[in-house]
Amino acid sequence: MSGDRFYFKLALHRCINEIWYGRNFWQYLLVPFACFYGAVVWARKMAYESGVLNVFRARVPVLVVGNVSVGGTGKTPLTIWLASRLTDFGFKPGIVCGGYRGRAKSWPQQVRADSDNYVVGDEAIILAANTSVPVVAGPDRGQSVKALLEKHDVDIVLCDDGMQHYALARDIEIAVINGVQRLGNGKLLPAGPLRESRERLAEVDMIVCNGIPARGEFAMKYKADELRKVGNTELTFPLKEFGEKHVHAVAGIGNPESFFSLLESLGFLLDRHVFPDHHSFEEGDIEFGDNKPILMTEKDAVKCTRLKNENMWYLPLNIELSSAFEDRLKSILKGLLSG
Repeated sequence: MSGDRFYFKLALHRCINEIWYGRNFWQYLLVPFACFYGAVVWARKMAYESGVLNVFRARVPVLVVGNVSVGGTGKTPLTIWLASRLTDFGFKPGIVCGGYRGRAKSWPQQVRADSDNYVVGDEAIILAANTSVPVVAGPDRGQSVKALLEKHDVDIVLCDDGMQHYALARDIEIAVINGVQRLGNGKLLPAGPLRESRERLAEVDMIVCNGIPARGEFAMKYKADELRKVGNTELTFPLKEFGEKHVHAVAGIGNPESFFSLLESLGFLLDRHVFPDHHSFEEGDIEFGDNKPILMTEKDAVKCTRLKNENMWYLPLNIELSSAFEDRLKSILKGLLSG
């Protein structure tokens, strides 16, 4: 990416964040466009619910993980956690995801941990690498579910980031929200960060909050205990044994501050480097003129495996959810299967 284009994208990203999450008069100028967007969203949803547009219903239950806002909230880590727990419960889950930014010539794509992120997208690789269940990526979630069921013995489907994909029928919906940014200014795109109105949250089965939950929400907390070498995941360092604490922190994600705050809470002193969400990293992006370690998220690490820098590490994240959430999930599944 050329320097001018990169800085333009970064400036645009910062400007949008100021509008969506701050007190900025520009948001009011965008309200007419948000009203038009909201009308289109509502009409599309009604078209699927009324049968005007076809909806694919799988022969097995479908559990959708999503949100009503743009940006990273923790959907993929939760999907990974759910795949593990459903396996523990005796299910045989499979996962479908959108393959965002993947450049495959045909969809859907069966995904393995060693698949090319250029082809299937970075989030699909993360799902495959961190679970032992089959993963299929593709923008048409219904076609992806068909491909998953044709190739694999699956009795429940997890759909990562699928709340607005109404062409796929779902049996359970779990919404994830950011505990710090919440719903921003509460306005629909482009005046705010919402893909659907806040009232949509009243329709879901559970709300998970990545941070401090509000009433009726389940808290999701990140935990991290090691760093892994980018390009060689077998080389790990316990955080307590990682000697260098002054590091370069690189983030090309929707909410970089959450990653930076986590690193600081772990005792690191940061030189921060923010990139646009889903940034495609090049060699020059991580050349800082010193030998400080470079720390990044797993999402960014997937896109940096081809780079030659030998001082890149990523922080694999696991999540913790309460027993109350597990009990609620079991109850919903029991009711679904007995009904």
